[in-house]
Amino acid sequence: MLKPYFIVCVVSVGLTGLGVGTASSQEYPGKPVRVITSPAGGGNDFVARLVARALSGSLGQQVIVDNRPTVLIAELAAKAPPDGYTLLITGSAHWIGPLVDKTSYDAIRDFAPITLVDKAPSTLVVHPSMPVKSVRQLIALTKARPGELNFAVGGPGSSNFIGAILFAHMAEVKIVRIPYKGTGPAITSVMSGETQAMFASAGGSAPHVKSGRLRALAVGSAKPSKLAPGLPTIAASGVPGYVSETLHALYAPARTPAAIVTRINQETARYLQSAAAKDIFLKAGIDPEPTSPDELTAIMKSEINRLGPVLKAAGIGPK
Repeated sequence: MLKPYFIVCVVSVGLTGLGVGTASSQEYPGKPVRVITSPAGGGNDFVARLVARALSGSLGQQVIVDNRPTVLIAELAAKAPPDGYTLLITGSAHWIGPLVDKTSYDAIRDFAPITLVDKAPSTLVVHPSMPVKSVRQLIALTKARPGELNFAVGGPGSSNFIGAILFAHMAEVKIVRIPYKGTGPAITSVMSGETQAMFASAGGSAPHVKSGRLRALAVGSAKPSKLAPGLPTIAASGVPGYVSETLHALYAPARTPAAIVTRINQETARYLQSAAAKDIFLKAGIDPEPTSPDELTAIMKSEINRLGPVLKAAGIGPK
């Protein structure tokens, strides 16, 4: 929910913005808007299509989803004119990527944050044959067999990759990370017994947990989640302070007029707070959670400060 003070600020900006910013907001949009995101079929694309459809109606102009290779989307958005006609929807890898490898963009400097769109907690799942039914038991087994348990992960910067790195660091255990090209193949590897565990999205793993092909031990959110009912948090199960979530957010290029950012923020928040949006998102295993631009900036900076040292300690970073 947007905080009351933020709503007051939005009204103030809309009424008292000066000069070109106000004119741009009043005239905007005068043509179709594009939202750059990852290829069709993934989480970024799913969220982008929902937001684009909602904005098309509220802005009175067509909002088009522009699917590009994931490695290029931030760079393309950063280089676009800061006029509100190019937006970006992407996940946590947006600010984690530069911590892992060299990028042509700076997640803070090169973008105007608009709003957080949603949060999706990671769920720690294991193959049903694993002799563990809790995080504490998994930690004990891993310490008894250091370097033997395989965790399936996606590419560097992905949520399951970060989840595994963070778990090994905070639980002080040695695990083996087995990389896969995407979450689908990673989950399949755990279900087949090729690997023993992974951090999967709550929504993506739920059907397999229900069928008995995976066993869920705990959820990575800071508090128990309605997206993973009945599961304790990892933080409360032997790893105090542990949090691992996927966050999708909406951005514009840096120097986009504040009045335009404010309007897109308002329209997006209005949609995310609607009963229809909550129903769609929650059924997909994600929790809509709009914020102010400043709140999104604070989240990004906090995550960079939290995860940077962990990745560095694991020997991961730009070469």
